[in-house]
Amino acid sequence: MWRALAFLALLAVAAYGATWVADHPGTVTIVWNGYEVATSLAIGLIGVLIAAILIGFIWAIVRGFITLPETLVRGSRDRRRAKGFSALSRGMVAVGSGDPLAARRHANDAERLLGAEPLTLLLKAQAAQISGDREAAEQAFQRMVNDPETRVLGLRGLFVEARRREDDASARAYAAEAARLAPSVTWANEAVLEAQCADGDWSGANETVERRASLGLIDKATARRQRAVLLTAAAQEREAGEPEAATERVLKAVKLAPDLVPAAVLAARLMVRRGDLRKGAKIIEAAWRAGPHPDLAKTYLNLRTGDSVRDRMARAETLAKISSWHPEARLAMAQAAYEAREFGQAREALAPLLADRPTVRACLTMARIEEAEHGSGSGRAREWLSRAAHAPRDPLWIADGIASETWAPVSPVSGRLDAFVWKTPTELIAGPEAPDDTDETAPEGALAGPMTAPAPATTAMPMPPAPSKADGAAEPKPTTVLFPSTAKETAPVAAGMAAAAAPSAAGSTSAAAAAGPLVAKSPTPVVFPPPKAGEGTQPRRAG
Repeated sequence: MWRALAFLALLAVAAYGATWVADHPGTVTIVWNGYEVATSLAIGLIGVLIAAILIGFIWAIVRGFITLPETLVRGSRDRRRAKGFSALSRGMVAVGSGDPLAARRHANDAERLLGAEPLTLLLKAQAAQISGDREAAEQAFQRMVNDPETRVLGLRGLFVEARRREDDASARAYAAEAARLAPSVTWANEAVLEAQCADGDWSGANETVERRASLGLIDKATARRQRAVLLTAAAQEREAGEPEAATERVLKAVKLAPDLVPAAVLAARLMVRRGDLRKGAKIIEAAWRAGPHPDLAKTYLNLRTGDSVRDRMARAETLAKISSWHPEARLAMAQAAYEAREFGQAREALAPLLADRPTVRACLTMARIEEAEHGSGSGRAREWLSRAAHAPRDPLWIADGIASETWAPVSPVSGRLDAFVWKTPTELIAGPEAPDDTDETAPEGALAGPMTAPAPATTAMPMPPAPSKADGAAEPKPTTVLFPSTAKETAPVAAGMAAAAAPSAAGSTSAAAAAGPLVAKSPTPVVFPPPKAGEGTQPRRAG
């Protein structure tokens, strides 16, 4: 549109000029070397225009001859560059499609046509990687490192290759250099943070997190959480030898992340050691409001050494009121009531948890209550033990597929910071549920038969079979149970489980089938081998 308007404007100006010349006629006279030429003004202007066009045309021809070699060279270079970028594009497509032969061929063509271009070196390195030629890939990345423009990219490639050959020292050196050259590079900062956490350099890791937050690589909430995790890890290391330094760090962690359970537990423990019971209780209560957890309940119930069982029941009731009777609060209340020999209150606290698929902890708690009230090996206790063998598992600390009873600041698999989360493990195989309508007046022999579970699809860890009475073996000894008992009595829960799992007749299945499969590497078995003679039973939290 604008071009058309400009053309019309120029045409109007030319028409006006021609009209003006026609309205103002004149004579142009040229005298040169004794000759005199006279003509009108219009003819003179036309002659000047023709002369200018001829001179311009002659100059273009002369200039073309002068610049012909340069033009030929530039055209050849442009064609070569176009072919090089075409080979580069085809090589990238070959790398993406996983064709190592085509990728190497196009990489060689691109290097021959383009030379040491950054994209050419990258294509050559990637072609070597998908071909399995690690040495050639490292050479290409090393060439990138030697070029200031591609140094960080080359360090990234060398870092990846060092990780593949499990050379942690070289990988750390490459990541540190990349972080120094380009502080905003995400992968380098993450690698440096991972290395610092693996070495236990919590202060250095804290500085790295702060730098990442200042550069905008992570949001403020994530930075606060990671700083709290690092401070908690540092406090755990200093708890025994430097309690004051540990207290200072863990209180900062609680301030940054009040819902971080390990920080709250450690802070409460250190506050009680200082004699500040009230502050320790407030820290636990704040964390409990954010998310009830069995470690919080255990610490809160045992804040003050020497408290009576009634005092612990009162503390458990406080937790229950704070969380509106959360399942964890009910389990804590049942434990405190059991220790106080208030079996009715314990059953009342557990009743809502037993209505729909009770977990292992709930079943074992009921088994312990029945055993303490009705005697070891009672039918009711064995019924709950049988249900526990097939009940859903309780939540655990899980990071990258690894389940653990204890929290850790980094993942044992990937080294990722703050990887552990409290959640229920995935149920690979669901065992058959125990019948709910069992006759409570039935004889004990009716409950002695085991409940078989389907064969596990994964590697299983079978439970040791109970010794048969026919072999003259003694009765099974008590084993470790879910909740510790403060009384000096023996609560042979495992004896009842062994009796429930023992074969009642010829052809019965083994105790391992009755207990259900335990997936390999599971850190939370329900029943453990009986202790040696003379050794005390050590309580251990399961599930």
